[in-house]
Amino acid sequence: MPEPVAICTIVLIALTTISSFVGFRDPGYREQFIFSPLEILASRQYHRLVTSAFLHADWTHLLMNMVSLYLFGRHIELYYGPGQFLLIYFSAIIGGDLLSLWLHRHHDYRSYGASGGVCGIMFSHIFLFPGSGISMYFLPIYVPAWLYAILFLVGSFVALKKQDDGIGHDAHIGGAIIGMMTTVALHPRIVPENLALFLTVTIVSLLLFIYLVKNPMLLPMSAFLPDWPRRKSRSDSMPVYKREALTVDEVLEKISKSGMESLSAEEKKLLHNVSSKYQRRADSKKPGSDLII
Repeated sequence: MPEPVAICTIVLIALTTISSFVGFRDPGYREQFIFSPLEILASRQYHRLVTSAFLHADWTHLLMNMVSLYLFGRHIELYYGPGQFLLIYFSAIIGGDLLSLWLHRHHDYRSYGASGGVCGIMFSHIFLFPGSGISMYFLPIYVPAWLYAILFLVGSFVALKKQDDGIGHDAHIGGAIIGMMTTVALHPRIVPENLALFLTVTIVSLLLFIYLVKNPMLLPMSAFLPDWPRRKSRSDSMPVYKREALTVDEVLEKISKSGMESLSAEEKKLLHNVSSKYQRRADSKKPGSDLII
């Protein structure tokens, strides 16, 4: 008897592939749907929270995400139905992007890709099929599901701090956590059946979130995009002084919450430089200064 076909998973992969291909060839199309906090918050283009998942950097990026989506997503669709599969997938996408939106609300940041949704599907699969193993990129090596979950969260956090690989790991973390929580809401029975794994992942996730809240300045000001030709958007043309003002606002917000002692050396240096600059401006306008009118 032939294996049932996960039609919904295949259709989703096809739509994502077509949209990504159009984005490869048309920068204007890509600019309309890419994830950008400035466009989402200032222009209220909330569709970008979802549409960015239908864009990818290149064929390698697309292939890795779509293969992972098929391998993990088809089991969820076939065993639990297309409705639950789609709910978990899009909840993870939106959840991951909302975390990125909050973390990068003061940053000139842009990203795309279905990784948040794929991570949500993977974590959902880990809890729905706890006895399964995770294959390491087509190698004959399988990691227990519980170990993979922990390694994934810790590895994504370390990479998020380094920020040298061009990948939005915050969306990965957010997508994975929301995928897990959505699955738990749909199937509460999996908590007592996998209590140790659930508590471990939840505690690790909470600790990572607290760290990000306490250390917002570890995040970069630059976008996570390859250097390819693209049409300029309003986020690209943001003046330097405005970026500086946004960064200062973030540091002041941190002071109001945790006090001056919570600032890192880099943050204190930033405040000192900005304060000195404004003091010089004030001094230059005092009576007796050489002003040209």
